[in-house]
Amino acid sequence: MATDNTHYTRTPRTEKLKWVEYMVRLMDNQFTLPGTNFRFGLDPILGLIPVVGDLASFGMSAMLVLTMARHGASGKVVALMLVNIALDALIGSIPLLGNIFDFAFKANERNIRLLRRHYEEGKYQGSGKGIFIGAIIGLVVLFGLLLWGLWELAEWIFTWLASYF
Repeated sequence: MATDNTHYTRTPRTEKLKWVEYMVRLMDNQFTLPGTNFRFGLDPILGLIPVVGDLASFGMSAMLVLTMARHGASGKVVALMLVNIALDALIGSIPLLGNIFDFAFKANERNIRLLRRHYEEGKYQGSGKGIFIGAIIGLVVLFGLLLWGLWELAEWIFTWLASYF
């Protein structure tokens, strides 16, 4: 499923991650805007559904990072991936601005490129089981921050609306 600019050598390690490539394509690049070369996936579409869409998109991104960590991504690569999905989740949850951001940022695509560079440069070290646990903790913290931010936003909107009625 590699596109023209994302070829990399397939090894038994990368063959195990084929479903990750498929999901990244589905979430970030599945569709083309007619008449253009602009590609987008389900991530920005899900982001149009308040709260539920952001949480679903975050959950899928988290699963992809955990899978990549389990298959040996280094601690540095996993940390960079977590930063990508944190930015995607936090900025993506802002009404309107977040929707535009989701169409352009493509955190999952950025993460798969990080993983490819990690493999191509030969920095593969071990199974990543220790990183897997760290990634779970990081994702739980990010998920909590996302829920808190959404709660604060909803509270502010309801307060604002209540002042007019």
